[in-house]
Amino acid sequence: MTTTQTSEPTGAPLGATAGRPGPRWAWAAAAVTFVTIIGAAAFASLPGLLIEPLHAGFDWSRGTIGFAVSVNLALYGLTAPFAAALMDRFGIRKVVAVALSVISLGSLLTVWMTAAWQLVLFWGVLVGLGSGSMALAFAATVTNRWFVARRGLVTGILTAAGASGQLVFLPLLSWIVEKHDWRPAAVTVALAALAVVPFVWLLLRDHPADVGVMPYGSEVFVPKPAPVAGAAGRAVGVLLKAVRTGPFWLLAGTFAICGASTNGLVKTHFVPAAHDHGMPVTAAASLLAVIGVFDVVGTIASGWFTDRFEARRLLAVYYALRGVSLVFLPMLLAPSVHPPMLFFIVFYGLDWVATVPPTIALCREHYGEDSAIVFGWVLASHQVGAAVVAFLGGVARDVFGAYDVVWYASGALCAAAALMSLVIRRKGLRPGRAAAV
Repeated sequence: MTTTQTSEPTGAPLGATAGRPGPRWAWAAAAVTFVTIIGAAAFASLPGLLIEPLHAGFDWSRGTIGFAVSVNLALYGLTAPFAAALMDRFGIRKVVAVALSVISLGSLLTVWMTAAWQLVLFWGVLVGLGSGSMALAFAATVTNRWFVARRGLVTGILTAAGASGQLVFLPLLSWIVEKHDWRPAAVTVALAALAVVPFVWLLLRDHPADVGVMPYGSEVFVPKPAPVAGAAGRAVGVLLKAVRTGPFWLLAGTFAICGASTNGLVKTHFVPAAHDHGMPVTAAASLLAVIGVFDVVGTIASGWFTDRFEARRLLAVYYALRGVSLVFLPMLLAPSVHPPMLFFIVFYGLDWVATVPPTIALCREHYGEDSAIVFGWVLASHQVGAAVVAFLGGVARDVFGAYDVVWYASGALCAAAALMSLVIRRKGLRPGRAAAV
């Protein structure tokens, strides 16, 4: 966030009212963002529940279904940096409202599909584009605009919103799939995304200047910048500058492994893997929901830690612990839930997206006002990693008849990510050069 803009704010004139402290407005913006991400999280809860019903109902291979999920995950990531730039151009409200509408449309159209290519188009392309158009770039943009202090904490809270949504929707959707087939579950996802649109449109403001207040923790008023034209060009331009720096590749590489070991592996394949061992789908989905409970705790705690400790060392610890837990998981899968499995769920949940606050902090440290877009590209690598493992995990299950090799390989990748995190240089660029990276 910069305080050197000279353009007039659109929401309030400069003067006595323009510089009012705005903690109430800042936390209200964070609250609206939190609820919005919860509502949109329904779409992220469904892929792992669809694999078995679609395999049984259409006789599609798990690799084919995994490919559709991988398209969704890849587009989610590749759209994110452009979403950050679009929010700078058109405003947060418009971009998020359109994105939620596209998610709803894509999910609803799957109800009438009869061929695998339609699953790729509706769930892969439409839901992927819609979800990527808000993604974590939404949380990063809101945090950068509305907060100067407590950014790590707010980032953790908003990141945890996705886990909270998983907690809300996973048990419900698994029950619907088991009792009423997968189609009512797809309709539920569509309605959940659509229901959030008026909430965003009526209650969210794009910038503190729209209501004449200062960002939380700032002692100066920040005028609202003029809309930035050429959103796609700016996103690509920021990428071209970032790829010439070492920290970008290290952050992108570690975050790709993060995506591979969470969204690509556990979120997509844990339920069918547990079902392979005789566990009921509802029980496995409930375990994923419990991961969501501890994910909220772990992510908020990680935001608090990020405000106080060195981000690269936090990442190294998070990835190392995650790798150890994945190596032990194949030995824990069983027909029923037992204490060692519960320990894994709690342990993994605390670590699930704890990597996000320190990763965003390192992007901010190295790339200044371009950090939201740079993080969008780093998030793209996260989702590409997730997409690769979502597809290969399904292929591995078809070829080997089990998921064990995927768990072990992901554990080894997490160990590599821990080492990569420590290689990221300690200090960002000098403040005068941050925007020129």
